[in-house]
Amino acid sequence: MSDAMSDALSHAVTRSVAAGPALLTSLDPLLRQWLPRQRWFAGKGRPVTGFSLVAATELLPLDATPGLYHLLVRAHQPPVRVVGAGLEATIPHPGDCYQLLIGVREALPPRLAPALIGHVHAGPLTGRTVYEALYDPRPAAFVLEALRSRARIGGLRFERRTDIKPHLVPRLLTGEQSNSSVVYGDTFILKLLRRVVPGVNPGLELPLALAREGCPRVPAPTAWVTAEAAEPGAEGPYVLAVLQPYLQGATDGWELALRGPAQGEDFTTEARALGRATAEVHTALARALPTVTLGRLQLRSMVEGMTARLEAAVQAVPVLSAYAPALPSVYEALAALAAEGHTFTAQRIHGDLHLGQFLRAPAGDWSLIDFEGEPARPLAERRMPQPAVRDVAGMLRSFDYVAHTAGGPPALEWAAACRAAYCTGYAEAGGQDPRTDPVLLRACETDKAVYEVVYEARHRPDWLPVPLSAVRRLAGSGPA
Repeated sequence: MSDAMSDALSHAVTRSVAAGPALLTSLDPLLRQWLPRQRWFAGKGRPVTGFSLVAATELLPLDATPGLYHLLVRAHQPPVRVVGAGLEATIPHPGDCYQLLIGVREALPPRLAPALIGHVHAGPLTGRTVYEALYDPRPAAFVLEALRSRARIGGLRFERRTDIKPHLVPRLLTGEQSNSSVVYGDTFILKLLRRVVPGVNPGLELPLALAREGCPRVPAPTAWVTAEAAEPGAEGPYVLAVLQPYLQGATDGWELALRGPAQGEDFTTEARALGRATAEVHTALARALPTVTLGRLQLRSMVEGMTARLEAAVQAVPVLSAYAPALPSVYEALAALAAEGHTFTAQRIHGDLHLGQFLRAPAGDWSLIDFEGEPARPLAERRMPQPAVRDVAGMLRSFDYVAHTAGGPPALEWAAACRAAYCTGYAEAGGQDPRTDPVLLRACETDKAVYEVVYEARHRPDWLPVPLSAVRRLAGSGPA
């Protein structure tokens, strides 16, 4: 660590400055324009009506080049109108909390032009330029050094399990992500969570549990950042970032799978290996954390949740209304099984499993990453035990996505072969073939497809036909 970085860290630890509301007022007009354009902003399609400050910490002083602020900001939006089950209601939006790292300079050098947030014209930052700090190597290096030294800066806590090498050069990954990631010298990768809630985050909880089990499929967390939650009723601190080993040379499953339909390559061997890897992780999670039995009442509650999500999705994406009469029967078939006395085992699962969450090392081994679950779901729901087949359904949907987006007509036979191979591999390693519970599998895949319809409508409208085609199939009488 350079002397300047050491001095800056010492300054932050001993003289952390909590910026007041004036700082947020200064940034407000710029954030209203910049925040909704970010890939990770959850409130697409509704304007930002204001901000409230959850926490602010000065990490690098304004007289440094650059200055650096860490902000937790709650973005407020108009109420949500919900119609369903014969009722109509307007639900106030509590506001999502976002984590921001704001760099401050007199002027922005050309290399940082993509990071620009804007030029401040009022308040304590008047005349300065603010930008997304992770694009800048010095602030990014500061974060790693804070982790390496187990710093305490205001309400921020930088923790680590193992040693971290100094002087690792940072680079921001700029691909499409729902959070932000920085790679340090091909040794570590830092995942900075953007939309945060207080409480135990499964993105840290589950990899730590799997590390205790010695599961080799999931990189063990090296370090993490938390923040004290000062808000009333908060159930634990905010988990803000997780540092893990970087799998150098690894390729994600989505990129590899796309070559199949596009280049006529068979992917069933890899799909089978992915099924085995999934089952191994599920088995380790079932050992590490409690499992429960889902009986009639629990399954009925599960069906009601699926039905409610469908009703909300129809309101958000009206084109779904064409399938609304048929889809509930998929869920009711599961309720009928429960009424007959069928039970299922539930456990902790990944929660947002798709091909992009798998990384294949050059040696051919598969690893699984990103355990925080679907970010649109409440934290308590993401931490609930679920049937493992929910993860399987996510993977089946992912093969379907590849078949529809690789170019050319949908490669339906390719997807069907991969889906079958994946389930076979899962059965080989886990002892329970997902296809032996077709009603549960179909219900979970339908629930996932409905979720995807809403997601694509909000974030990637050009992709909306992909989940809609699945909804059309699942609403009919064809095989799930």
